Amino acid sequence: MKYLFLIPLAVAALSSNGYAQTRIFRCGNTYTNDTAEAQSKGCKLMAGGNVTIVEGTRVKIPGAVKVATAPQSTAAGPRIDADGQRTRDGEARQILESELKKAQARQDELVREYNNGEPEMLGPEHRNHQKYLDRVAEIKASIARNENDIAGIQRELARATASK
Repeated sequence: MKYLFLIPLAVAALSSNGYAQTRIFRCGNTYTNDTAEAQSKGCKLMAGGNVTIVEGTRVKIPGAVKVATAPQSTAAGPRIDADGQRTRDGEARQILESELKKAQARQDELVREYNNGEPEMLGPEHRNHQKYLDRVAEIKASIARNENDIAGIQRELARATASK
């Protein structure tokens, strides 16, 4: 009973926290609780509850973009002599030629399987014609992809021989 007088003090202290919020002013898209700044800018007083502000990302201006670069070393990197470069170019050309042969062999196989748009029906395709049509479309798409691959390899080979 002797501490009964502390209860009203605790209630008063806790209830005063609700009024501790200062006045918030809105200045366009920014907010401030500085009365002098708000009056100088002509800001409006926000009425209502608490205001929570979450900072967004900054707009990047194309001319002001900073690109992180690797530190420049003072020593030059290892140089490859002309013979070493010719060897590497020759190896790259051999790899491209072998890839071209593989792609052309695959193309021949696909064209044989496609059989002018009428490949042989496989077991389950006799009962389900849609499966057959799907396989025909898949083979046709594979032929087109493989033709593009062959054209790309031939372009790379042309570049490799032109850079000699």
